[in-house]
Amino acid sequence: MNLKPTPPADAKNRYLKDKKHSVTRKTLYNYDTTLTQFCEWLHEEGIDDLRDLDSDHLQQFREKRLTNVATITARNDMVTVRGFIEFCETIQAVPRGLAELVRIPATNVEDEICDDVLTREEANAILDHLGKFEYASDRHVIFLILWKTGMRLSGLRALDVDDFDEARPALEIRHRPSTGTPLKKKEKGERDVLVSRETGEIIVDYIENQRPDVRDEYGREPLIATEHGRRARTTIQRLVYTATRPCHYTNDCPFDEDPETCEAATWNGASQCPGSVSPHALRRGYVTAARNAGQPKDVTGERVNMTGRVLDKHYDKGSHDEKAKRRQDHLRDI
Repeated sequence: MNLKPTPPADAKNRYLKDKKHSVTRKTLYNYDTTLTQFCEWLHEEGIDDLRDLDSDHLQQFREKRLTNVATITARNDMVTVRGFIEFCETIQAVPRGLAELVRIPATNVEDEICDDVLTREEANAILDHLGKFEYASDRHVIFLILWKTGMRLSGLRALDVDDFDEARPALEIRHRPSTGTPLKKKEKGERDVLVSRETGEIIVDYIENQRPDVRDEYGREPLIATEHGRRARTTIQRLVYTATRPCHYTNDCPFDEDPETCEAATWNGASQCPGSVSPHALRRGYVTAARNAGQPKDVTGERVNMTGRVLDKHYDKGSHDEKAKRRQDHLRDI
């Protein structure tokens, strides 16, 4: 079979176009991120035509990822690369069978578990700060909803103003893929999440005083909005990173950095702070705090839309002592 001259970036774009209608936007974004890194690495190695790609190059990229990122991340990256190479075989850009030579890093249970979590004490300190100095702001409401409900970022972005029921109060999470806000578990992710009266009042104040009067490109009124429409995932992530950076809510750096010169003290650099966390860490923190407070596993699981197995394996970060105390009230002397 004669191979066709194919620049890596061109093949990547064709692959993403091929996948566009069979995966979610988030998955497509992840594919794009990984394959952009792969294509940039190929260019650095002088490979601007996929006909020059061989199994040794694939192994070198694997080794580079294992050196620079967590094992589970490297594994996910190489799975994506293998799928890309399989596609490249079908368009005659690389030799048949090359995808079979992509070696996927092995992981164990510890690799698959992330310990990045926000504690209840940290969350309360952040909420105290936001409530005093940034009341009902975007950052305050975003952090508040994520912490008090444990919902996914996709669920938060999917909310419209009309999805907030002030009377109960509750947030109604719905799957609307045709208008830009799919849920990870699609219709199975739909649910109503009750919130406290205090949380509801803050959301009301945000809607009435801070939220821009705007609609998105589909004519919907996003709850979490900017002057241009629905807030982007990346902006929400940065708002959480900045809110959880210790110097932001304590006026002190536990890492002995000077906020005036620290790169992590900037808007774009907040994720580099060792003390800041991602939105997903709030989800883990909520699950752990809820279980420590005695909230049953099935109630917590239904509220955050996850199975008990996933909750136990990936989200409940309670210590051995905390888990023992949870069982204490249910023990009987036999």
